[in-house]
Amino acid sequence: MLRARLSQCTRTVASTSSAHSAHLHTTAALRVSHKGQSKNKRVLEKEAEDLQRTANRPHVVLGHRPGDEAKWTNCDLARVIVTEADVDTAPVPPPEARSPDDARPPPYMNFGVGEQERELLFDVLPNLSIEGSISERAKHNPAALAREEKYADAREAQKAVQFARLVALRNANAKGILFENKRRIVAAFSESEDVVDTGRPEVQAAIYTVRIRAVWNHLMEQKKDFISRQRLRELVHKRAKVLRYLKRVDIDRYERCLERIGVEPESVEGELVV
Repeated sequence: MLRARLSQCTRTVASTSSAHSAHLHTTAALRVSHKGQSKNKRVLEKEAEDLQRTANRPHVVLGHRPGDEAKWTNCDLARVIVTEADVDTAPVPPPEARSPDDARPPPYMNFGVGEQERELLFDVLPNLSIEGSISERAKHNPAALAREEKYADAREAQKAVQFARLVALRNANAKGILFENKRRIVAAFSESEDVVDTGRPEVQAAIYTVRIRAVWNHLMEQKKDFISRQRLRELVHKRAKVLRYLKRVDIDRYERCLERIGVEPESVEGELVV
């Protein structure tokens, strides 16, 4: 009998302790669950606010707000520079040219060939060659002067076509196109009699913008190029540094420069996260 009483008491104590422990364990779990839910709700609300704030903020790299690509396409810098698409779609001289006038030079010349070189290579020299060839042959056969003039025009036209294809900008690589864009930027943004004012802040900001967009377009195709991504961060911060300096020097020039390069003030001021 004593053994039966002891076993009954043991079962009663065990069942009472398990009930209390289960009740306490359940209550603690519910409290933790409610606390976690409220915390997650606050985190989600903050993330939604940050997302809404960043959605209206201009892009740090591109410089304009989402959907406002006209800010870039209508700026002075976009009109000055040459893109790879412009170079690829540029017309080439026709191979059936019969005179030097038909073999016009390409619209985009390779770096090192300016307006003076263009006039000399495609206007002056072909005419001098034709005159020299005609005068030399006319000494031996004066009756064939008209025929020699026709042949001389055809020969110089073919030379001009081959030379035009040789000095076209489409033969250059990305560095060659960037070199041509730098030359155009220096001439357009110097705004002084000295057209080689490369140290002007407006010129530096425009060059940085072109380089930033070139690296950005590359990263759109090669997303795992981490070295280019690091270079992009450096260029973005260098552009912001130059523009902040210009803002301290002259606020009117700063605002004018931002408008000319198609960049919003929020994309170069404050904390920049690339």
